[in-house]
Amino acid sequence: MIVAVLLPRLELTVAVGGRAALLEGPAALAPEPGREQQVGEVSAAAEVFGIHPGMRLGEALSRCPGLALVPPDPLGVADAWEAALAALEDVGAAVEVQAPELVCFDGAALRRLHGGDGREDPAARLRGRLAGRRQPPGWLDGVVAATRAAVGRPARIGAGPSRFCAVAGAVRARSRRAEIVAGAEDLVAAPVALLRRDPACAGLVEPLERLGITTLGQVAALPRASLADRFGPPGLRARELAVGVDTPLRPRTAGEELQETLDLPEAASGAQLGRALELLVDRLLARRERRGRALRAVVLGARLVEGGTWRSRVVFREPLADPRRMLLVLTGRLATLPAPAESVRLSVERFGPAAAPDTALFDDARAARAARLREAVRQARAAAGPDAALRVLTVDPDSRVPERRAVLTPFEV
Repeated sequence: MIVAVLLPRLELTVAVGGRAALLEGPAALAPEPGREQQVGEVSAAAEVFGIHPGMRLGEALSRCPGLALVPPDPLGVADAWEAALAALEDVGAAVEVQAPELVCFDGAALRRLHGGDGREDPAARLRGRLAGRRQPPGWLDGVVAATRAAVGRPARIGAGPSRFCAVAGAVRARSRRAEIVAGAEDLVAAPVALLRRDPACAGLVEPLERLGITTLGQVAALPRASLADRFGPPGLRARELAVGVDTPLRPRTAGEELQETLDLPEAASGAQLGRALELLVDRLLARRERRGRALRAVVLGARLVEGGTWRSRVVFREPLADPRRMLLVLTGRLATLPAPAESVRLSVERFGPAAAPDTALFDDARAARAARLREAVRQARAAAGPDAALRVLTVDPDSRVPERRAVLTPFEV
């Protein structure tokens, strides 16, 4: 049984300073400096005026002249989200991050830790509850209670046999009551807009709605060949989700936090900011917790004088522990800072090997090329995920069906 935890309007809540501030009136996240002029997350009061995330700033202000624009706080959101993930891992959950406000984990793995022997069926309990029969507390109730206590903020929790079913339950759940989606029969009346929660199917929502397909039950009723012919692999993926089939979870590897922060005495930019960055790099490399390991990916952030924060993720071409080479990369990224900063922060997101790679005694061009290729694959996967580097494997070249001729598999050197 998969459990999904949704923290609604997390970015806006963190930026505005708490949920109580959202009750003062319509509010929305202002566009980030240098980005397209579109509003971010919006409050419930702003939705009454027809404002939605991604709307043009001019249109949003014309619909609601009193709309409060809140500077985004990506550093605060990252800290709050990491604290929530760490709290869930503390109760034993192996979490898979779906989005900055959505996380999934296998609840069945925690059934013996939080109230039960795991022999009861949550779907049968749901059917009994819908039939009006009183149900005693089970292991899923204990997992939900432990999850809610660990997160420490209002959350919507859903559960189901697959990731998509759990996410569907979390979307329609209430803040104080979890929602169980037992399977495809519970997804029949769900809106097709729920496919936006899956990155591969997000672009299908608008075409399907134009064709008059508004529910997932209608998507499941469509022939598989028709969906493949019209939409390709995303159409097949959408049909699988509509019938309750999903891929297994891929939990993240719990890491350790290592960061350094430097408060600037006055608004700094230019050469001053470069000296501050040099000091941050030296401090980070001197930390005892690094244990001689190189750095694969780091996060550079700053708190701006004008309000809000700025955050940028940097993946090095190869693991680095040389401060000069790190500064060459980070200085160029720091030049994109949109405003003077009052504090800067450098944190490690992923470590590399503990020692420099060994070199061969004799020059071997083939081995050197293979080593460079392996390093490029690691860099791509660190930047874009485990599916960033794939290769085409020929399976049945004589097949009349194009999808059967070749498949994509992980690239290994």
